Amino acid sequence: MRRRTFTAASLAALATPAIAAPSVAQATDWPTKPLRMVVPYPPGGPSDISTRIVIDRAAQILGQPVVFDNKAGASGLIGAEFVKNQPVDHHTFVTTTTAMVCITRHLQPMPYDPDKDFVPVSRMTTSWGMFAIHPSVPARTVAEFVTYAKANPGKINFGSAGLATITHLFGEMLQLEAGIRMTHVPYRGSAPATNALVAGEIQAQFDQTVLPHVKAGKVIGLATLADGRHPDFPDIPTLREQGYGKEGGDSWFGILAPTGTSPQAIARLDAAIAQAMKEPETIQKLHLGGCRVTYLNPADFKARIATETAMFGTIIQKGNIKVQ
Repeated sequence: MRRRTFTAASLAALATPAIAAPSVAQATDWPTKPLRMVVPYPPGGPSDISTRIVIDRAAQILGQPVVFDNKAGASGLIGAEFVKNQPVDHHTFVTTTTAMVCITRHLQPMPYDPDKDFVPVSRMTTSWGMFAIHPSVPARTVAEFVTYAKANPGKINFGSAGLATITHLFGEMLQLEAGIRMTHVPYRGSAPATNALVAGEIQAQFDQTVLPHVKAGKVIGLATLADGRHPDFPDIPTLREQGYGKEGGDSWFGILAPTGTSPQAIARLDAAIAQAMKEPETIQKLHLGGCRVTYLNPADFKARIATETAMFGTIIQKGNIKVQ
C-alpha cells in the first residue's frame, strides 16, 4: 500500500508546476514524523472519543505514532485558532464538529475562516441522537406530537445543551418544518437538560444523552436523529422517515488540515482513515462510544459542510436566534 501511494504521489509531483515543488516534496514520503492531532474539546466527549479511536488506528496504518492534544474552550474556537496560527508542517491536524464550521459562523465573530484557513480531510463519525419526550405528553409518534403542539402553542418546553447548540437547532428545525411553536429552555450542557426531561420539568429534547433513558423506559423516543435507525432501537423510525429533518443537520465529527498542508499528506491521511473505518473493531469501538461511521472523503465532506452551513444559516435567521 505504501509503495502504490508513493508512486501516485511521485506522478502528481511531476505534473505540478515547479513553483509548488518545495511543499510537495516535503510530503512525498509522508508521514516522516509523528502526527499531531489537536482536539478542541475536553477529553471524554464524543469528538475526543471518535478522534482517538479512528486516528490512533489510522496512525498505525501509516506507520507513525500520534500525539493527541486537547485544547478546549470557546466551543472549539481556541483549538482551531491555535492550529491556524501554527507554521504548516504537514503533520498537524484538528478535529472539527458541525458547530465549528457550520453553525458558529452565523452567530458571532470567529478567529478563523472555516473555508479559507482549513481544508477538509475526512468526515469520520456522527453521534446517535434521538428526539425524546416525557411520558406525560400524549403522543407516541412525531405526527401525534405535531398535532398536540399545534393545539397547544408555546406550552411544550424543549431543552437543549445551550443556546444555538445543535441540540437547540434540531428543535428549531422541527418548529419551522412542522409549523409549531415550542418554548426553548437552554441548559448548561446536555446532561442537565436530560435530567430535566426525566423529571418532567421539560417535555422534549433532541440529544444523544436521552438514549439510556429511552432504553430504561423513563422517556419516550419518537425519532432517531440520523440517516438510519439506531441498531439498539430498530422500532423507532428516523425523523426523516416521519417527514421532517429532510435537510440533514447531524452532529458529526471530522478532520481538517490547515490550509497549505500538502495534498499528498491529506490524501494519505484520508486513505488511512477510510481503511480504519472499515475495520469491524473500529466500528464496534465507535458504537460503544455512541457514534456511527459516516465517512466522507475530502470532496464530499467539503460539499456537506457547504450544504449544512447554508441550512443552519437559514434556521438561525428564520428562528431569530442570537447569542447574547
